[in-house]
Amino acid sequence: MVHIDISYLDGLRCELVHGPSGSKILTDAPLDNHGKGEAFSPTDLTAASLGACMATIMGIAAERHGISLAGSTLGVSKEMSTDAPRRISRIEIVFRIPLPPDHPKRQLLEAAALACPVHHSLHPDIEKPVRFEWMG
Repeated sequence: MVHIDISYLDGLRCELVHGPSGSKILTDAPLDNHGKGEAFSPTDLTAASLGACMATIMGIAAERHGISLAGSTLGVSKEMSTDAPRRISRIEIVFRIPLPPDHPKRQLLEAAALACPVHHSLHPDIEKPVRFEWMG
């Protein structure tokens, strides 16, 4: 179990402290929801967590097979619903991987990314399209 301490700082801003490491993150409400938009919003962190988790799980699989994913990047786009209740309706992920499209472990690496815990933890109503661009 991981413990996270959260302090409400006022002005729709929170400070999150990761118990094991002491690492800190600030959140802010987005401009379209009464905030200043000066930091990640809580829903931004959800979208970022999906991308980071997919990259991490793909990285674990790559290391297991002696493959370097150095130089890979991801773009994450989050959309909020326009109806009530306010919620994440779509998170799109685009991987850019500097390996050739015919890489022999391509299918294994893509499957690993799609098996990440965050992907499986998000509500099934959230659209989660993923595109892999193999660019080597």
